[in-house]
Amino acid sequence: MVSDPKVIIIGGGLAGLCCARSLHQAKISFLLLEASDRVGGRVRTDNVDGFLLDRGFQVLLPAYPEARQVLDYEALDLCAYDSGALVWENDKFERIKDPWRHPVEGIKSAFSPIGSLADKLKLGALRQTLLTENVEALLKKSSEIATAQYLLEKGFSEKFIQQFFSPFYGGVFLEPNLTTSSRMFEFTFRMFAEGGAAIPRYGMESIAKQLAANLPQKAIRCHARVKTLSQDQIQLDTGEVLTAPHVVLATDAKAAHRLFGVVPELPVNGTVCFQYAAKEPPVTDPLLVLNGQGVNSGPINNVAVPSNVSSAYAPTGQALVTASVIQQGLPDIKQLEASGLKQLHRWFGKEVDDWKLLASQYIPEALLRYAPGATKPLSRYLDGKLVVCGDYMETPSIQGAMVSGRKAAEMVLETMR
Repeated sequence: MVSDPKVIIIGGGLAGLCCARSLHQAKISFLLLEASDRVGGRVRTDNVDGFLLDRGFQVLLPAYPEARQVLDYEALDLCAYDSGALVWENDKFERIKDPWRHPVEGIKSAFSPIGSLADKLKLGALRQTLLTENVEALLKKSSEIATAQYLLEKGFSEKFIQQFFSPFYGGVFLEPNLTTSSRMFEFTFRMFAEGGAAIPRYGMESIAKQLAANLPQKAIRCHARVKTLSQDQIQLDTGEVLTAPHVVLATDAKAAHRLFGVVPELPVNGTVCFQYAAKEPPVTDPLLVLNGQGVNSGPINNVAVPSNVSSAYAPTGQALVTASVIQQGLPDIKQLEASGLKQLHRWFGKEVDDWKLLASQYIPEALLRYAPGATKPLSRYLDGKLVVCGDYMETPSIQGAMVSGRKAAEMVLETMR
């Protein structure tokens, strides 16, 4: 363990790791405290019977500007989803694909019943408009409205919003009514259009592992849960007291509120993810499957087969199927799974009977809400003695977590000068 560090970082998620990265590059000693058995925060992957189970359905958007600067994509061996979706509508699947990334299949999508031709032309126009705008400016626009209202004002039909935007962006924002700020919609739309969606070959946790591998291992301490925090000392659950001239609070928002009341309680969106082992993949393409008929047709919002994207996600001869539910409030997991299986049976037939449940993941605080008018919980990152960071200080995303970690380190370094 590092003795007499200049900075103690509480929390080993992406924000904490990126803060540590910047401090290490500046040759500033630090000690990173992580409460669990390993770093990564919400970006985790568990190996269950040879299957790689990310904590909930997760993807990396390779176009994220900060991720491009911080990560070695080649070493992560990113595997891309196809840009498009299989949409369950009128009791059958309809395929839609991005014509800019998949020209032949994209042209066929023009004749798909998912959206009118006018909807698809508007989608293309929106893509071109957002690709020409400055990325940082998208999140700083003075005007913002709910995403659902934004889409209507852009002229998209209510039917297309229900068929595609609600399940797709409902899965991104983890809320089906698209009340999320139009700023966040424009930003993520731009990121999808520019770089698609991908996963590291060996799971999303590879992102955290790569960040940690470039740090001095003696500076990372796991199983170190912080009980109390003041500006001049940190007490662990064990009673041990640690001190440093500078402290960075890099936990999630809930833990930050518990440890440091200046950080308010923030609204969150939750999800339930059912992970299944299957003998055969229910779909063969590396595409997301969307529920275009709405929640009344069943609780499953989207299905993915990560092993279609990276074969490492499942043992040879098997497939991993991930079914996601947008969930607010405490769910009855068994009842939810039962109704979800009925829905999946309608989608994929009798083969669902042979699926084996690997994990039921209830993640109540999967993502912060980002409603119109929402302001940062703190006007700044505090002072250089005690700094807070996390995606809640920027945007609820991998991009936001990474940016906030870097900014926290920059504030500490500025104070040291």
